[in-house]
Amino acid sequence: MELRVLGRTGVSVSKFCFGAGMFGYFGNADARECAEMVHRALDAGINYFDTSDVYSHGESETLLGQALKGKRDDVILATKFSLPMDGNPNHRGNSRRWIMQEVEASLRRLGTDYIDLYQIHRPDVTTDFDETLGALTDLVRAGKVRILGSSTFPAEQIVEGQWIAERRGRERIRVEQPPYSIFARRIEADVLPTCQRYGMGVVVWSPLSQGWLTGKWRRGQVPNDTNRQKLQPHLYDMQRADNQHKLDLIEKLDGVAREAGIPLMHMALAFTTAHPAVTSAIIGPRTLAQLEGLLEAAPVTLSDDVLDAIDAIVAPGVTLSRDDDGYMAPEIAAKKLRRRATTSEMHEAARETMRNIEAYRKQQGKDQGQDKSKDKRKD
Repeated sequence: MELRVLGRTGVSVSKFCFGAGMFGYFGNADARECAEMVHRALDAGINYFDTSDVYSHGESETLLGQALKGKRDDVILATKFSLPMDGNPNHRGNSRRWIMQEVEASLRRLGTDYIDLYQIHRPDVTTDFDETLGALTDLVRAGKVRILGSSTFPAEQIVEGQWIAERRGRERIRVEQPPYSIFARRIEADVLPTCQRYGMGVVVWSPLSQGWLTGKWRRGQVPNDTNRQKLQPHLYDMQRADNQHKLDLIEKLDGVAREAGIPLMHMALAFTTAHPAVTSAIIGPRTLAQLEGLLEAAPVTLSDDVLDAIDAIVAPGVTLSRDDDGYMAPEIAAKKLRRRATTSEMHEAARETMRNIEAYRKQQGKDQGQDKSKDKRKD
């Protein structure tokens, strides 16, 4: 297994990162089978393991920590925080309060006293970025975290994080974990060049585009053994035009893979690790058989002719579906943030205040009039 330096951290990690997102009730809750997969990955030369507090709501961290007992100092262990853990609004996000609480929970579940890479799972517009970096800096200085990372951050927020760290003496975010695949290439235009500019490592998630590029999806046939299909059925709704388009492109991509003499899945994985900004690609098996198939792609490299053929099918910088972005900015999700308020709307709050004051004054006048009437009757 090829090792690559993670940005400018000086830390070497395997070209494939073992993602434990399917550990627990999300996919496989059998502790023995999960441990077998971890040990097989170690034997194959993988030294980089990634999970999150939200994966099976803590079960993934617990199972991964158990599987790594006795091997902890030999691996790079990464986890994340930010996504909701339950219905409590304070058990999510990027606030100091939640970070300090949740890092202790992750350390306990992982069975370790330090985390190599602690990542902000998603942006949180309700929390000042400096608040987040301040808390994470304290964790680094306390020895509980070694390296800071982010996941699925837009390029402008990556830049903002670097600026805050420089101006306010915070620890820098050294690693970004974006979605990247043949079907999700938007980051080639901004996120990847930004990470290169700041010397950041890049570890990509969903290199097989939510399973679309495994080779199981074909026009006229629907696989019945994909766990993600059960977790996120909307991603595979065949009534959607973008999914129909993906099926057409898979046929073309499969032709390129056959001509190159490799399976489509291996070509898709090799595509992501061919980009000079990408350090590692996360593979997330649910079974040992799936892991074996993924590991076979480790030595695969793509020629310029194959990469050119992929570019001709899915152009650089193009993402086929918004689902593949992994994050939607509030300015996109909420239409009111994209529409200039009219003069009437801008002054509506002031008018409402004046109406309330006038109503109050009238009520006060009535009350005073009633008081005077009472006084006259008494006289």
